[in-house]
This record gives sequence, structure tokens and C-alpha cells, in this order.
Amino acid sequence: MTPLDPPGGPAGALSQQALASCTIGSTPVWGPPVARGLLATLLDPGRPFPCTFAVSAAKKNALRFGYLESVHDDGTWGPLVDILHDYLDCYQELGKDTSLVVLFRPEEQVLSLEAYFERFWAVLQFLHEKDSQPWPAEVPTDPESLWWEFSFAGTQIFVVCNTPAHLTRHSRHAPGFMITFQPRWVFEGLEPDTPRGARARTVIRNRIRRFDGLEPAPELGNHGEEGNLEWRQYFLPDTPDGTVPSCPFRARHEPAIGDQTLEADR
Repeated sequence: MTPLDPPGGPAGALSQQALASCTIGSTPVWGPPVARGLLATLLDPGRPFPCTFAVSAAKKNALRFGYLESVHDDGTWGPLVDILHDYLDCYQELGKDTSLVVLFRPEEQVLSLEAYFERFWAVLQFLHEKDSQPWPAEVPTDPESLWWEFSFAGTQIFVVCNTPAHLTRHSRHAPGFMITFQPRWVFEGLEPDTPRGARARTVIRNRIRRFDGLEPAPELGNHGEEGNLEWRQYFLPDTPDGTVPSCPFRARHEPAIGDQTLEADR
């Protein structure tokens, strides 16, 4: 059994009605079994999942799910715009322990990590191009900037990608392509210089060591911390010595001269 594959257990018995209440958009036949597999992994007491926020969200029914048919065909990605909009309209009502998990139909053929990296950023670029609201004025548009974060509908969002090609770093494995969206609001009060934030990071890093059998990826850092780039945390290499290409994200419009100066001063 590989991580995030359906192992049965309590989450496997989750009723169709309960899962439907946590779903945004339409539900394909293949969707609920994949969602239950994820929930079973998050709630497995014998193998604590590293992200304590995701575990807490699963326990509180504060996760929301969306389904897309193909990671390859951008013609099937249109519903994601409405799914993300609907989630951003309600996420604060769900509490700080919440995420939107977008599951793509699992496929028999597993692509390379590089191919999934390209697909992941193509999805984020697609969302950016379809975003009807301006990029937040306080967020740099260059992903190489210290305070950059992916943003949609005026909301900063931390994004995580899981793929079938992640075989060593188990916490980033999924039977099908998967993207998790976490509004940055959920991390307020958990800054690294706060007691709660420091404790949470220690617990998560220790769980990563046990779950993955590896040291936490060097790409993992703190938002706004010198040397940290948020985009590098979105899609991790599968091995400690692995690398990822440069970030392909491009903002629709370059920032004004004054904004560029501000970014350089940060």
C-alpha cells in the first residue's frame, strides 16, 4: 500500500451524503473513492500524517474537495475557476483548519516528475489568466521576490502539489495528481517567532522524518524569511539531492516602477 492510496478504515465508511457536503462542484464516479483514500491516510492513527493542519481539517470536516477530469487537457480545467471562487467565499466560516483539495482523475500511466511540475504550473498559470480580480497590491508579482505568494481573487494562497511520481517523499505522493490550496489567512498566529508557530513547525518536521524516512526538504521555509522562496515549497523534489526547474509563472502585467522599487527594498 502506498501513501494516499485507499487503505479502508473509518474514512472508507464515510457516507456519500457526508462527503457530498464537503464537495464543491460536480462529483464524478471516481471522485469519492479517491477522496476517501486521502481521508483514510490523514486520519490513520498508526502513521501520523506530517501536516497537522490537514489532519485537523479532516477531523473537523473542514476540508473541501473539487474534482477535475484531466491534468493533461486544459479544456477540462474551467470548473476549477468556480470551485476556487466558491471555496474562497466560504473558507473563513470553516475555521483556521481548512484547505481545498483538488483531485484529478487517476491514470494508469505515471508521468515523470518533470512533466507533473510543468502541469502543476500550467494549472496555476491558467487560474491566474482567468482571475477576474487584480493581483493584490501588497504581493510582488515576481516569484523570485521574498514576499511572493500565489494569489487568486485577491487572496494569497499557499499551494501544495502531490503526484504519482513522488515515490520517495511519501508525504507528496498521491495515486492521482492533486493540488491543495490553503489561504494564507489560516497561518495567521502561527508565525515562526510565536510559541504556537514554533511548536507546530517542530511537530510537522518530526512527522516528516518518520513518514518520509527523510529529512525535511531544504526548500521548506518560512514566509518572508530571508533565503526562502514560496514557490519552491509548492512542488518538492522527490529526493534530498533533487532539483526543480526555475519557476515558469508569469504575471499578466508587470508591476509599476514604484512597486518594483518597493520589492527591491524589502
